[in-house]
Amino acid sequence: MGLRPVFYISDGTGITAETIGHTLLTQFQETRFVSERISFVDSVERAREASERIRKAAEMHGVRPVIINSCVDNKVSAVLEESGGLLLDVFAPFIAPLEEEFGETRRHAVGQAHGLVDFETYHRRINAMNYALTHDDGASIDYAEADLILVAVSRAGKTPTCVYLALHYGIRAANYPLTEEDLEHDRLPPRLRPYRNKLFGLTIDPVRLQQIRQERRPDSRYARLETCKREVAAAEMMFRAERIPTLSTTHTSIEEISSKVLSTLGIRREMF
Repeated sequence: MGLRPVFYISDGTGITAETIGHTLLTQFQETRFVSERISFVDSVERAREASERIRKAAEMHGVRPVIINSCVDNKVSAVLEESGGLLLDVFAPFIAPLEEEFGETRRHAVGQAHGLVDFETYHRRINAMNYALTHDDGASIDYAEADLILVAVSRAGKTPTCVYLALHYGIRAANYPLTEEDLEHDRLPPRLRPYRNKLFGLTIDPVRLQQIRQERRPDSRYARLETCKREVAAAEMMFRAERIPTLSTTHTSIEEISSKVLSTLGIRREMF
């Protein structure tokens, strides 16, 4: 099966276009995609450069590329459409109904999304990120100010989830790695017991865990399948004994993990 090229085009970072586009494309299981994000396409000249790359991709793959576009300048969008790709404007379905509802015509201004974020929420996000980094992998175990604590064996997805929670929700998320010593018992480590209402357990399929660890420390005892099976089984036994809410990260995206954690622990924060 050939690859369908997909371009996420934006006059900003492109995160919005990529997030929406990825969500849409995952609905199509029989098509394989190769994607590229082109950020800061904020002029006709930059749009022409992007269009040329789109045309070359069409020639290379012999199929019409898909363009997920979040540029607000109509002139830029017009140039992108000239590339011959299937242009999908992520704002188009919503602008007309909003203009009618508000009785106001939208402004075609680049970078206005940043104006929706005030300094208070911005600083909370930065502070949360600093907290996640200083409380990563048990580096600091002072959890009094933590909103939540992710608990799991090494390489089960704790760190990226904490970073996502900090950046997108301003959540002070710490994580604690279960060591071999911790796993000798089916009870929580003493340092976690005062915070059990903040705990959420992550687990993972041992085979997948072995693959991840093998990339980090090839052919080590740490990466052996037997080690992974033993650690995961012990961690899951602990979570059951302590009635800690748990989620498998094996086939779950960071976005889904984060949403489940917040929902389960009853934490509500606005997105940024």
